[in-house]
Amino acid sequence: MTVTARLLTNQWGESFRFDPGNFCLELLLTGGPPPYDVYEILTDPAHVAVWITESRLTVGNPLDPADVLLDEAGLDLIRDFRNVMWRVAPAVASSDRPAGADLEFINEAVGDPPHTRLDPGSGVLRWAPPVTAAQVVAAAARDAVEMIGTDARERVRQCQGNNCKLLFLDTSRPGNRRWCSMQRCGNRHKVSTYRHRRQPPG
Repeated sequence: MTVTARLLTNQWGESFRFDPGNFCLELLLTGGPPPYDVYEILTDPAHVAVWITESRLTVGNPLDPADVLLDEAGLDLIRDFRNVMWRVAPAVASSDRPAGADLEFINEAVGDPPHTRLDPGSGVLRWAPPVTAAQVVAAAARDAVEMIGTDARERVRQCQGNNCKLLFLDTSRPGNRRWCSMQRCGNRHKVSTYRHRRQPPG
């Protein structure tokens, strides 16, 4: 487990840890267009604020939920960006070219990310409040530009598990990650392979 791994629970109550590899792909875990709308969490500003403070965005730069400024328009902005990424990321993982309109949407979202400051009490870096939806999307858009426009695009993967749609940036040294999680799809593959080998011939 890494500090950036999310604990996910699917519709059947199965829990596993998943590291998406960067923030723009982590946003896909908040739901999306059908069929991902069953996981939608971008409906309540307070809930989303907590989610953001537990995201990769705050690794090395802590943030309190009270410092996240969200309203309905802000949630719409994050949802729009996330839904574009649901089209772009699978295309990149399949070595296809994303639609130009979607890439332009990402370009336009690249604005000023949250700003850092030194916390007077502890001396450590923190994000300067308030952190707005536009800043959250700007940080994700910068991640997306870096991922799509560099050699990193060759490491964007979709889990190879049966019917698993989770996408991740493979940050492993050898670049051979296949599964969303060894706890879940990796283990299922091992069990399936073992059972297949145990079957009698004929």
